[in-house]
Amino acid sequence: MGGHAALAVHPASGHGAAARIAGRVAERLRTAVDRLDLLVANTVAESRALMHSSAAAGLDLLVVLGGDGAAHQGVQFCAERDVRLGLVPAGTGNDFARALGVPEDPLAATDAVLSGVEQRIDLGRVGDTWFGTVLCAGFDALVSERANRLRWPSGPRRYDLAIVSELAAFRPRPLRVRTEDTTLELEATMVAVGNTGYYGGGIPICPGARPDDGLFDVTVVGRASRTELVRMLPRLRAGRHLDHPAVQTLRAREVVLEGADWPAYADGEPQGRLPMAVRCVPGALRLAGAQVR
Repeated sequence: MGGHAALAVHPASGHGAAARIAGRVAERLRTAVDRLDLLVANTVAESRALMHSSAAAGLDLLVVLGGDGAAHQGVQFCAERDVRLGLVPAGTGNDFARALGVPEDPLAATDAVLSGVEQRIDLGRVGDTWFGTVLCAGFDALVSERANRLRWPSGPRRYDLAIVSELAAFRPRPLRVRTEDTTLELEATMVAVGNTGYYGGGIPICPGARPDDGLFDVTVVGRASRTELVRMLPRLRAGRHLDHPAVQTLRAREVVLEGADWPAYADGEPQGRLPMAVRCVPGALRLAGAQVR
């Protein structure tokens, strides 16, 4: 394979899983590249500084060992520089890696990165920020806020606990969803703009979304009572929520969300509050070691 690669390790990912496997991942990478930089960062600022340092030396491939937060930082870096991104999942959610068919086992994922397989995929963009998975606003974004504050439990159960906690206070709000073809105005519970299908540790909110078709899949949930939301949750986990009467779906290249003063999250990271314009950028990321099926 050759070339100059960097391995970005986020040691806290997966409650320390990334730190435990990092040495073995680095060993496999070193056998296949001419130079490997090991970038160990505990904060976003540290991660960005280390990536910039490697880029100055002519980086060809950035391999991110961690969860969706780590992958999100890798996406920001690689999309701007046309550097290939390889994902080695070691987080609690791993939604981006799951959607791209990356092996769950970190060593198998490392081998995939080194296989020579490459594909360009789409990314979403809101303001100056890129995202690979889903941008959400409304009830699900409030759930993300709460889930990010929780330290227990991990993975999907943390998200489920946050859902239950948010149900008590939530009320539907007026929302306008504008695309290049359609305008929806309704009392809404939430909206999700999917470049890929999963968020929240494996919830297929936009189950048909593909990051290689130049379009978002948009899922809008209209007015729903607490009881209806509770009943919808098992269907949501199984990807069977799209036929619910409160749910509408759209496909679009650009989406403007306005009306409600809701927080928005993309890749599980806060993006401010509505109103917000979101754009799909075809082929924005060079992905190493995975192919969308």
